[in-house]
Amino acid sequence: MNLSRLTGATNYFEDFEVGAVIKHARGKTITPLENVLITNLVMNTAQGHFNEDLMRKEGFPGVIVYGGVNFSMVLGLAAQDCCENALQELGLDNVKLTKPVLHGDTIYAYSEVLDRSDSDREDAGVVTFRHYGYNQRDEMIAQVDRRVLLKRKSHWVRP
Repeated sequence: MNLSRLTGATNYFEDFEVGAVIKHARGKTITPLENVLITNLVMNTAQGHFNEDLMRKEGFPGVIVYGGVNFSMVLGLAAQDCCENALQELGLDNVKLTKPVLHGDTIYAYSEVLDRSDSDREDAGVVTFRHYGYNQRDEMIAQVDRRVLLKRKSHWVRP
């Protein structure tokens, strides 16, 4: 079986040009499940992430979603278009959480290609993306740079 048929045909190393912008098709509404589960799994004890009563008494409209959920959601929304053919995640840098996210907010994403370079492998190259997350009001909620080792189409796709 030709495994390259299981992934997209336009997201190999050669397909990305510096300066290109990719708007991702899907959005995801944040539910209490994502926020409270991940907040508890990482043992974050900040009550602002899970105590609605306290937050309302303090004048907030509800709990604030844990930032790790926010930028992880942005990375996930971008993955199919940008990193589906990745062999390795090389790094995440410059994480910025720019606006609070509440339960019920919907996150969308787009990505910009910042850099593309050869690697020490002939079958793969390195691409650096900047992923942007924004909410249903078009307010930027997160930004994160991601370096990935991507397969080269010339080595992995068989006609």
